[in-house]
Amino acid sequence: SGPYAIKIKSEDIREKERVRKTSAVLLFVVDASGSMGAMMRMESAKGAVLSLLLDSYQKRDRVGMVAFRGKEAELILPPCSSVDLALSRLKELPTGGKTPLSAGLSRGLQILQGEMKKDAETKPMMVLVSDGRANVGMSGKIKDELMEISERTKQLGIHTIVIDTEVVDSSFMDMRLGYCREIAEMTGGKYYPISDLSSESLYSIVDGEHRLLLEANA
Repeated sequence: SGPYAIKIKSEDIREKERVRKTSAVLLFVVDASGSMGAMMRMESAKGAVLSLLLDSYQKRDRVGMVAFRGKEAELILPPCSSVDLALSRLKELPTGGKTPLSAGLSRGLQILQGEMKKDAETKPMMVLVSDGRANVGMSGKIKDELMEISERTKQLGIHTIVIDTEVVDSSFMDMRLGYCREIAEMTGGKYYPISDLSSESLYSIVDGEHRLLLEANA
């Protein structure tokens, strides 16, 4: 159920997955800054990463995770297809500090570019999980940096999913202060505002987008 449900018989999935040669790289870029919501974002992303790696149809695909906080972005899980590696690397989830959103996006872009160079046939997907309230840039103006990185992401054909976790009053749904909606627009990506994020809801969105991505390139 839901907007990303695909009506397809299980036999069709098995048949299709048996012959597909296209692989995907799914990179979660997660906002680990601040105290409000940071642990929820990290735990939800961890759960979604493990669920994706446990899926039988994911065998050809790799999943990774970048966390950004303070002044930098850290690759906590290199793109892999190993549940064991994910469990060991995602055991400790650091949170707190300022929000270097442009550094997080830039690092994600850099990692996906590297994956694309290794295999030109791979389909890259970046999943940004943030409230979008950047408060520290890399060198210049934050908005200019975000626009530049987003445009580059679009040019490279990286499918971008933006999960906006900003909590807003229900009567002010259009009064979001973060940059998430703009990033989704500039990357030509998909925008999902979900203030009460869970690993299940995040997995459901990414799983649906992943299937659509592979079908479009089948």
